[in-house]
Amino acid sequence: MPLTSSSPLSTVPVPSNPPEPTPASADLARHRELTQTAAASLPSGFLSAEWTAPRSGRTFDVADPALGRPVAAVADCEPADGLLALTAASEAFPAWAATPTRRRADILHRLYQAMLADEDRLAALITLEVGKTLSESRGEVRYAAEYIRWYAEEAVRSSGRSTPTPDGGWHIVTVPRPVGPCLLITPWNVPLAMATRKVAPALAAGCTVVLKPAELTPLTSLAFARLAEDAGVPAGVLTVVTTTDPGAVCGALIADPRLRKVSFTGSTPVGKLLLRQAGANVLRTSMELGGNAPFLVFDDADLDLAVREAVIAKMRLGGQSCVAANRFLVQEPVADEFAARLTEALTAIRVGLGTSDVDLGPLIDDRAVAKADRLVDDAVSKGATVLGRCGVPGGPGSWFAPVVLDHLSADALLQQEEVFAPVAGIRRFRTEDEGVALANDTPFGLAAYLVARDSDRIARVAGRLDSGMVGINRGLLSHVAAPFGGIKESGLGREGGAEGLTEYQNLKYLAAPALAS
Repeated sequence: MPLTSSSPLSTVPVPSNPPEPTPASADLARHRELTQTAAASLPSGFLSAEWTAPRSGRTFDVADPALGRPVAAVADCEPADGLLALTAASEAFPAWAATPTRRRADILHRLYQAMLADEDRLAALITLEVGKTLSESRGEVRYAAEYIRWYAEEAVRSSGRSTPTPDGGWHIVTVPRPVGPCLLITPWNVPLAMATRKVAPALAAGCTVVLKPAELTPLTSLAFARLAEDAGVPAGVLTVVTTTDPGAVCGALIADPRLRKVSFTGSTPVGKLLLRQAGANVLRTSMELGGNAPFLVFDDADLDLAVREAVIAKMRLGGQSCVAANRFLVQEPVADEFAARLTEALTAIRVGLGTSDVDLGPLIDDRAVAKADRLVDDAVSKGATVLGRCGVPGGPGSWFAPVVLDHLSADALLQQEEVFAPVAGIRRFRTEDEGVALANDTPFGLAAYLVARDSDRIARVAGRLDSGMVGINRGLLSHVAAPFGGIKESGLGREGGAEGLTEYQNLKYLAAPALAS
């Protein structure tokens, strides 16, 4: 069952802590066949002006989180390799910036079609390196491709303005110009869509890019770059650097005066470091950082709707998302019923190999499992009650059983840290003011959710939430046409929508002679 807003949610009761199932041999064989076939088609090396081996000749392994074993080896680049990619991007920039927008749009349209035609292979790669189910991976491929199509269409609509000065003395003309070569740093949880959400507006604006994917999930970025080549993206316009030393490689790129922008999606501590580094050369920056999203359920809420959207907000990507519902804040009169229904829903989730008929795959690695265990243990030690937990497969792999906790204390780490796991913790509140205060009691401000029926309450609460995005009676926020981003320590800048294109443009103002009347 894919966790989408259009899918019915199974609520078949499952006992707490059921016995661990073992993947069937046929499922294991199919998993290995699908993923090995996908990995075998990857290009080798890293991409500068052409595909080439890193100077050191070193590679690093990419692991399958479902089986806990390496499945592919990719180039392990050093700073010198990154600078070679930047050289290619810098040399390609003047011609790409001068390319007519219609020509750039045509290339992006071809790339969009190529991604859709290659959906099965791209989805298998995502499942291989992230662990998510094939149905969710296919959804990511389509979502990623939509960013390419959206910015192919936006490319030809970019415009400035022309207006006389109030005194009529001259004419004001504004012209958007591409920022220049960009470093785009993507996370591991949505490896293809986060790449296209950055690459598409950059290329549409006339920028060239160095794409640095997360070391846990570089495979889809390499496959995407090959598709871009085949679609006609000129050499050097899109380069890809894979590495196990992102600090050194990105540091060297950011220090180089040829680079003019950094876009990063990831943790707040890393984002702060990159902002400090970018300040030295006054680079344009876009930062989509950590979140601690509240999910408020008020006493007038439709509880069927609340539970359905809560599962979507919590369980997409297995909870491994910056906009995942982190803190379930429920008004007292409906708290017991909401907790019971949410427990029934989450304990019905089937966990297993993403290539088999399940609802949820593994977490990304053993460190993620250890963190989730630590957060649950901390909450229980501070008085939380475990309401239910589903089963997970035995054997190797980064498996974690989704769990519901009730009566969280204010000092529980689940209330303070970004969870990135299928852990749903419930805390109760009495009044609307108290609920809003609890929701805003965080240094983060990326996403928030609220479920209520009363339109006046919805307007009041949505306006008071300190968040860049608010989901009203829905647990799904992301859309290619919407500006995605946060406030406070959740970052700056926006991705998606018309606003996403302007992140890759400088505005030039021309003081022109007054036009004859």
